[in-house]
Amino acid sequence: MKIKDILLDKGSNVITIGDDQAIHSAIVELNHHGFGALIVTGQNGEVAGIVTERDILKCCGETCSKKPATEHSPCQILIKDIMTKDVVIGVPEDDLNYVMSIMTKHHIRHLPILDDGALAGIISMSDLVNAHLEENVFESRTLKGYIHEWGHTS
Repeated sequence: MKIKDILLDKGSNVITIGDDQAIHSAIVELNHHGFGALIVTGQNGEVAGIVTERDILKCCGETCSKKPATEHSPCQILIKDIMTKDVVIGVPEDDLNYVMSIMTKHHIRHLPILDDGALAGIISMSDLVNAHLEENVFESRTLKGYIHEWGHTS
């Protein structure tokens, strides 16, 4: 199975956020959409990075401990200051198992998919596990059907 097959089912709609936005904007978007990561775009709309829940928690954990507990104003730190800039990417033609191994190797849960440099979608580890499970269930049913039919033709 290829990544393009997963994107056909999932869709290619990706929520992005500008690198000049405050962390609070990312929190609002992540909560609103129920996502764990947002693709960060630069001023020209190019993929500039990715910001994840972990990035935000790490930043807030480090900065919140420096502020008095009574301060509850939104964090003014910008996304470009905490995002991952060296983004691991995939392409639609990548194989499911290859992408799973890349994501595991790099300890990432979200992978932007670029097609000729343009953002084509985003794949999560959950998407890969679900696709892998569907593929295995189909294969298992096919093999069981073949064995069942083979047993009846003797």
